[in-house]
Amino acid sequence: MQGRLNIFQETMLHWNDLHPYNAVHVVRIPGAPDKDRLATVVNQTLDALGLGQLRIDRDGGRFSYEPTVSPVEIKIVPAGADCRLTLAEEIASQLNLRFEWEKTFCPFRFFAVPETGGFFLGLVYFHAVADAEPVVFLLKRLAEGYAGKASGTNLPVSSAALDLYPPRRDNLLLRRPGLFFRKLVALPAHIRNLRRTARLRYADANDTQIGFALFALSRQELDALVQTAKRWEVTVNDLLLALLFKALMPFASFRKPGSKRSALSVGCIVNARSDAALSGDNVFGLFLGSFIVTHAAPEGIGLRELAVDIRTQTARIKQHKLYLGASMEMAFARRILSFYSTERRRKLYQKNYPLWGGVTNMNLNSLWKQSDGAWDYFRAVSTGPVTPLVLSVTTAGDHANVGLSYRSTVFSATDVERIKGGLLTCISEMEKQA
Repeated sequence: MQGRLNIFQETMLHWNDLHPYNAVHVVRIPGAPDKDRLATVVNQTLDALGLGQLRIDRDGGRFSYEPTVSPVEIKIVPAGADCRLTLAEEIASQLNLRFEWEKTFCPFRFFAVPETGGFFLGLVYFHAVADAEPVVFLLKRLAEGYAGKASGTNLPVSSAALDLYPPRRDNLLLRRPGLFFRKLVALPAHIRNLRRTARLRYADANDTQIGFALFALSRQELDALVQTAKRWEVTVNDLLLALLFKALMPFASFRKPGSKRSALSVGCIVNARSDAALSGDNVFGLFLGSFIVTHAAPEGIGLRELAVDIRTQTARIKQHKLYLGASMEMAFARRILSFYSTERRRKLYQKNYPLWGGVTNMNLNSLWKQSDGAWDYFRAVSTGPVTPLVLSVTTAGDHANVGLSYRSTVFSATDVERIKGGLLTCISEMEKQA
């Protein structure tokens, strides 16, 4: 086998034991969907890139891509009365549908939802194979191939070169002693933060079903978000974390001030490709870091105060690159959890790593520029066992799409509408002050 699994990939395989750990990207393509043509473009592209089939040797920590055995099918999903609702329902279904990865398999599934003047092409992928960035470039190739090439013609030469076996690059801590030392120094505080975080209530710890909701931020709302972040001297990501805290606080009314567990903690995924000295659209793999922020989040705290406090935490995390230490935490946690049954693992995550939510934020405009105002793109990711809710924010053109993946044993669809309403209310206040 040619490639070696990194720690993040091995951890995702572990999470996949507890519930399917998939991700979904969706792009809008102009014109009516031609199923045969679309299937031709998809299969030609996967073959040209060498992404047809994947074999994983979990025990050996290896993987390899192999030639396609059978062509990929495209699932056409009737749009119904509400295209966005249909998309959300299909995404939820795909997040809960397992890839049979124990044998050689295709790590991708595709679906299309027609709408007036175009259609949405969805790419579902086994998350352990890649982070979001190479998937964006894959969908870009597919969209351009479909729009510019007739069925059966050759693909662009740019689609024919991909590095499928990049170095693991998860030993950055060992190669940078100073970074390793700073992570060790920060570890006690990290553990204390988790121990003072309130635990969410799971109706059934073994119920791992995921729901999904989707909404958009208009150009005016996105502008208000960006301008507010500049005015408060925080990053957009800091402000998104603060917004998620505020939206979740109504569900934490059971906390008692001064009690041992009265804080809230929220996680964030970081693209670590620049830290691994990887650039361009030809490296296919998974290179991520992560961190958490913890705050007392007392009742009545203002959004600005919350965002500034979060900035203080994230500035230190970024300055010392502590997010790269996630692989060390994952390796340790996986070792400990290997001694427990699947059922016990689910409960141990909820007890010992009590996150309330997570944020993954991507500005697509830096990767894929489009002049077509009808262009659209959004993402969704499984919650996994670590967090019961994930906010996936994707800036595309002059607006942003927000996906909310959530554990239905923790949050109901009504709860998620409340969270969405809390987010939009805060952003509406930003618009008034812009």
